[in-house]
Amino acid sequence: MLTRNRSDHPARTCVAALYARTISAHRPFLKACEEPMKILKDIKSVDRRGFMAFMSGFGLGGTMFPGVLWAQIQARREITSEILEDAAAVAGLDFTAEEREMMLGGLNRNLDSYAQLREFGVPNQVAPAVQFDPTLPGRDLPSERRPFRFTRHVDLRRPADAETLAFMPLSQLSQLIRTRQLSSTELTTLYLERLERHGPTLESVITLMSDRALEHAARADREIASGTYRGPLHGIPWGAKDLLAAEGFRTTWGAVPYEDQVIAEDATVVRRLEDAGAILVAKLTLGALAQGDYWYGGRTRNPWNLEQGSSGSSAGSAA
Repeated sequence: MLTRNRSDHPARTCVAALYARTISAHRPFLKACEEPMKILKDIKSVDRRGFMAFMSGFGLGGTMFPGVLWAQIQARREITSEILEDAAAVAGLDFTAEEREMMLGGLNRNLDSYAQLREFGVPNQVAPAVQFDPTLPGRDLPSERRPFRFTRHVDLRRPADAETLAFMPLSQLSQLIRTRQLSSTELTTLYLERLERHGPTLESVITLMSDRALEHAARADREIASGTYRGPLHGIPWGAKDLLAAEGFRTTWGAVPYEDQVIAEDATVVRRLEDAGAILVAKLTLGALAQGDYWYGGRTRNPWNLEQGSSGSSAGSAA
């Protein structure tokens, strides 16, 4: 229950104000939240059922930000920068004008998509799709299992300069490691140095995992030297988008609320790559909650044009 004697919490005050006023009176609501005691004089109590019923009327009972946003666009059928700014204020968020402009295109495209979906009638008796089959009518896809064949390069030699080595394709790096012209430790050190040098400029690295990476690279070198070769990824450095958990390290999803989040297990893809012998060197940036290239530490840059973002959501991986 929200009662007058519990009015000291700002969130309770805003909830009470939102319940008491119609969404169409959004601007007065914002002003009212600055004077919580005045509002509560008119409100004896607000129970959870009443509040959720009110918000669920918009189909968005779980969150305030989308609810206010949806209410604002009903009359216009278009999301504007002003609407975003107002909705963000209700949710306690702060977006720059540039960030709002970046969001508008995607939001309005989604709005158009929702409108089109509502025009498509699906009878109630039609069962939901539970299987996707991309095969065109009259066509059969091959079902035979074939062995994986990795590219073998004839007369491949290690280049003399590190810059050329850094930009060699995976198939060539793998062959250099397998033939022991190049060690995993050497290659891992090269990429760690590049991440440390270019990461701050590109704003592309969240966590550099130097100690772990060098330890695993040394292990890969010992295994390969002893005749244990796990396959073409053995000893190859890689960077994980920070959507993927790595035990003992932060997994931030690029968003402020999760900046210090640590998940106590490896993501499946991290575990499988480690089983294949790959060397995880860094957690790389992504747009907040896998949207765009803005994250809590800045904006990931395009290495070829620092005035541009690298796009997203895999912003750091792209950079």
